[in-house]
Amino acid sequence: MQEITVAELKARTDIPLIDVRETFEYDDGHAPGAVNVPMSEIGARLDELPAEFDVICKSGGRSAQVALALEPRGYDVTNVAGGTDAWIHAGYEVER
Repeated sequence: MQEITVAELKARTDIPLIDVRETFEYDDGHAPGAVNVPMSEIGARLDELPAEFDVICKSGGRSAQVALALEPRGYDVTNVAGGTDAWIHAGYEVER
């Protein structure tokens, strides 16, 4: 599984970011530009996913599961290590 740090994510500008937390978690605060597709809905929304994207959750566990599940289906997915918690801890901007 491919993985990047939040610092590497912050420097990226050309890769979509999918936040797989539940909607209420996403609404509480997320990395700028992240699109919410909850993990519980991924299977039903595969047609909405880009071929290549970064994936984030609260701490990196759910997003890692999503990445591992989607890689065999041909998606180029990169997990964000530490998730949104690491993003916030680093002092990066959060959208609400």
